[in-house]
Amino acid sequence: MATSTLAALSNDLADLTAAGTGSVVQVSGARRPASGVVHGPDTIITTARAIGREDGLQVRLPDDSTVEADLVGWDPSSGVALLRSRSPLHATSPAVSTDTLARSGEIVLALARSWSNVITASAGIVAVVGGPLRTGRRRQLERVIRITAPLHDGFAGGAVFGASGALVGIATAAQIRGYAVVIPASIAWAAAAQLLVSGTPRRGFIGVAVQAVELPPAQRAAGHERALLVVGVTQSGPAESAGINVGDLILEVDGKPVASSEELLDHLGGRKAGETIVLQTLRGGSPRDVSIVVGERPRS
Repeated sequence: MATSTLAALSNDLADLTAAGTGSVVQVSGARRPASGVVHGPDTIITTARAIGREDGLQVRLPDDSTVEADLVGWDPSSGVALLRSRSPLHATSPAVSTDTLARSGEIVLALARSWSNVITASAGIVAVVGGPLRTGRRRQLERVIRITAPLHDGFAGGAVFGASGALVGIATAAQIRGYAVVIPASIAWAAAAQLLVSGTPRRGFIGVAVQAVELPPAQRAAGHERALLVVGVTQSGPAESAGINVGDLILEVDGKPVASSEELLDHLGGRKAGETIVLQTLRGGSPRDVSIVVGERPRS
């Protein structure tokens, strides 16, 4: 019984590998070849770290033909990069992603392309689903998956499939405490959709310049010892339209304390234009909640 069960599992993993082969390609730029996932008829998702440059990009297809590609854009928060091929993507099929976040304990299969363009597989389980994860100053990944499958650098940009065959994430070359880091498919697909529209990700923008300050004892409310002093307000920006003035103190954003400009930007990094946020502020020592409709951060 045990032998037949293991044989069935082995066959299922081999079948899943075969089914996902057409969705995984090799990408190359300034660095050693890595991997990419076919997103659409002429688009490929990979990671910015995998390609390392904006020009001279190539995609090697499963039939060993090579096509040139252009960088549509990349998302600094997730590291997702979107490429557009200049020629048809022969012998490929777009991956089917899922919006359902993987669960700890689920079996996953990571697929990549080796330097010789053969498919490479690595299996494991989802060890941790967590987040947010800081990916740089003022940037963070809202959700992150960590898996036990061993992944070398060539897996960067590769596909991670669940047992159902749906794509659950995009592999990276990063590790946290020995576990490989995977970008959830829902985040990667959302980033790609935005990049197709604008070429760059939209960033939440309210139009204030702030400075971290320590509150005097008389102004400390609900345990807040630090706040952000508004030292500038963009003319006709969202904050000015909502009534924010220079001299106001910002204590919280949507109920979460903010004590530095980086924390404010981190909160706004996950917000889309048109969403509403609530700032808890102090003006003249009096608490005040202000609703602001988030705008789009200027590209500069």
